Amino acid sequence: MADSDIETVIVGGGAAGIAAGRRLKNAGVKCLIVEARPRLGGRAWTITDPSGFPIDLGCGWLHSADRNPWVAVAEEQRKTIDKTPPPWRRSSLPIGFPIGGQKDFLKNQEEFFARISDRAQTDPDIAAAELLTPGGRWNELINAIATYISGAELDRLSIRDFDNFEDTGVNWRIVEGYGATIAACGDSLSVKLNCPVQRIDHRGKRLKIETPDGTIEAEKVIITLPTTVLAESAGFFTPSLPDKTTAAQNLPLGLDDKLFLSLENAEEFEKDSRLFGATDRTATATYHLRPFGRPQIEAYFGGQCAADLEANGEDAFFDFAVSQLVDLFGSKFAQRVKPIRIHRWSADPFARGSYSYAIPGMADCRAALAAPVDGRLFFAGEACSRGDFSTAHGGWETGVTAAEQVLHARNSTHRV
Repeated sequence: MADSDIETVIVGGGAAGIAAGRRLKNAGVKCLIVEARPRLGGRAWTITDPSGFPIDLGCGWLHSADRNPWVAVAEEQRKTIDKTPPPWRRSSLPIGFPIGGQKDFLKNQEEFFARISDRAQTDPDIAAAELLTPGGRWNELINAIATYISGAELDRLSIRDFDNFEDTGVNWRIVEGYGATIAACGDSLSVKLNCPVQRIDHRGKRLKIETPDGTIEAEKVIITLPTTVLAESAGFFTPSLPDKTTAAQNLPLGLDDKLFLSLENAEEFEKDSRLFGATDRTATATYHLRPFGRPQIEAYFGGQCAADLEANGEDAFFDFAVSQLVDLFGSKFAQRVKPIRIHRWSADPFARGSYSYAIPGMADCRAALAAPVDGRLFFAGEACSRGDFSTAHGGWETGVTAAEQVLHARNSTHRV
């Protein structure tokens, strides 16, 4: 496709970019996805481990699966949907966490979330940490849960944004991989990989999208970059778009990393069960045992704990996990686990984090980030979603919305 034939350029080939490209292609619009990575999928990424299992280093759960559009995509691709309830919907193993303590923790956590809901829509927007019970026994563990949900601790989270999240409570998985499903959805689209966009010049009649491989011209552009990239890329837009930069800065990406471990004699544990490494601190991992029944452990690290480990390299995650598992199961357990793979999302130059949250007082920045500019620049990505942020289906929905905005602007122009 010659550059002069391109009507719309989509910057970023993650869930939002692929959804936008699919919608535009179906409408007969000549579009091109320009992606910095050597692959599609963005923060959704499936790899195959040495044993042949597909594992998701990025998003892995079809949240709100009963209304998640990626379910239909997976079914189109004849992927296998696993409807086993997620481990966080079941009781943790009582190792290091007696049943009585678990029940007390869950009661306190539910009361905390209820306080957020009660206060979010009526009171001034505050940090969620302000609603913890002063001196509460379970505050540290509730804070750890927040890092798994949002990638950040409660003192950084807007209660209004947190409460805006819409979740049906139905969570499924794709056996062959969520990332693989998202990437395959883009197979029929025009894509330019290994091509990071450096600047978008919107001064002239046609937009100029500057890349290391040259400048691509287009009538319209959909930007689906993570907020961290938009917030930290000075001069990305010419002329600058300070409102977009500010919105992106107020919607930073939290951090969650997954370490996959192989596990010998895995049958000792219940399939798809979970435990906390510790229950008296925020800096703890949670361990998903035998995901899909496989002889593995999926260790999950969030917030500052993940950031501190990233700073010390990939081995730090394994050492931390082994230390916690040995505390729970004894010193011989260290011989039963080996590292398979981890991806440090904050260190990833094209992500710089995992998914977005709003800082206190800034929940409305999602709408500001999503707003089109001059009928030519459109924005999508999970951070643009009011209620489905931090999810791949939030990316899909905002991508489709941006594509619809392009079509509306295009039809309006053609009628003039």
